[in-house]
Amino acid sequence: MSAPGLLIGAARSSSGKTTLTLGLMRALTRRGLRVAPVKCGPDYIDPAFHAAATGRDGVNLDSWAMDAELIANLAARASAGADIVIAEGAMGLFDGAPGGAAGVGASADIAAMLGWPVILVHDVSGQGQTAAAIVRGLAAHDARVKVVGVVLNRVGSERHRRLAGEAIEALGIPVLGALPRDGSITLPERHLGLVQAGETEGLDARLDALADFIDAHLDVDAMIEAARSAPSLSLPRLTAGEGTLTPDSRDADEARRLAPSPAKRGRAGVGAISPPTQRIAVARDDAFSFFYPHLAQSWRDAGAELFFFSPLADEAPPDDCDLCWLPGGYPELHAGRLSAARGFMDGLRRFAKERWVHGECGGYMVLGRALIDAAGDSHEMAGLLELETSFAKRKLHLGYRRVRLAADHPLGAAGFSLRGHEFHYATVLREEGAAFALARDAYSEDERPAGLTRNGVSGSFFHLMA
Repeated sequence: MSAPGLLIGAARSSSGKTTLTLGLMRALTRRGLRVAPVKCGPDYIDPAFHAAATGRDGVNLDSWAMDAELIANLAARASAGADIVIAEGAMGLFDGAPGGAAGVGASADIAAMLGWPVILVHDVSGQGQTAAAIVRGLAAHDARVKVVGVVLNRVGSERHRRLAGEAIEALGIPVLGALPRDGSITLPERHLGLVQAGETEGLDARLDALADFIDAHLDVDAMIEAARSAPSLSLPRLTAGEGTLTPDSRDADEARRLAPSPAKRGRAGVGAISPPTQRIAVARDDAFSFFYPHLAQSWRDAGAELFFFSPLADEAPPDDCDLCWLPGGYPELHAGRLSAARGFMDGLRRFAKERWVHGECGGYMVLGRALIDAAGDSHEMAGLLELETSFAKRKLHLGYRRVRLAADHPLGAAGFSLRGHEFHYATVLREEGAAFALARDAYSEDERPAGLTRNGVSGSFFHLMA
């Protein structure tokens, strides 16, 4: 059986979900509880903060990209051995997109599918009793979703708290506390959201301050009791080719022992992605940090081995690997160091002569000819694809993507369908060659070429989820 859970939701973005989530995670962890962190929707940055707050790796759950069985598998695995699950929602509670695999990608889908009750954090700045009308609408919108409490955020005074809080409690929904306006309770941000956890100065102290803030103003015991109203999940059988992983054999060593050989390897589970090869070199550092843990886990479950290396430390992909995977991240912030990392660049070019190399978003840009940073300075990249990108003039590109592989690829045969998302500010100055895939967003049936592929090197701005 798995741990009880709570989902932190809101009426809109920037309501205080991350503040409440991180503070609550750290407050519960300081009490000695084993907290399993979850992030709803596509997001790389928040889960790293969750891991720092709890000491436990988390998982992303997304009903647009993932089918119901994969979501149940990932949720059960994440919560195994934990005392409580805390899930952070994305955007507004019911915000999503059409055509999803198991829903619309809304946080409410995850709460409904897994039976997790919802605590709403509601920004009452500029509101009094009207807050109750908004909470009433959220609580009644979907009978599958159970709102068990509200946290008021950015409260200006005791009178303000009473006006909003008493109106909400008249609905029969408890107010679990009120967070006053406090400009010191913030985390640094940049264009893709928060500055990464590993780059945040004094992160432990900041997390403890958030926990103190939550402990001082909210009824944390009531939140724990609310989580216990959720049903427990039974750990599903996790397919690993012809073998299965049961609740008694979850650790990575046992997973690899049970997995079949590459020749016999099957799918990594319904909705998951089979590993592209047996031995995979994965770039991992501050420039290449956007790699979903569930993707790594599903590949390992199916028998693959992952070997991490750091381009910023001038490390080349290991020669004994079959494929090099360059995840997204912030290469534009480190373009000078990457360009000067001759060991990495020369090693990557040697690797690409005989084995496949694939880049996602930031990794894709590094495979190109040049990357122009925000200051307008051009930096030479690997030159393996005919691509030039620039951050001198930023343009936001974001949203869910469904892609079909344009040709046979380690990820699948031509026409194989993948789900994921795009989120970047880069401007493409030049992109010439054969397309890696054909992509469409969640609102159109129109397919357009995405990315490039040439001589065993491929990449695109698409981030793979399922």
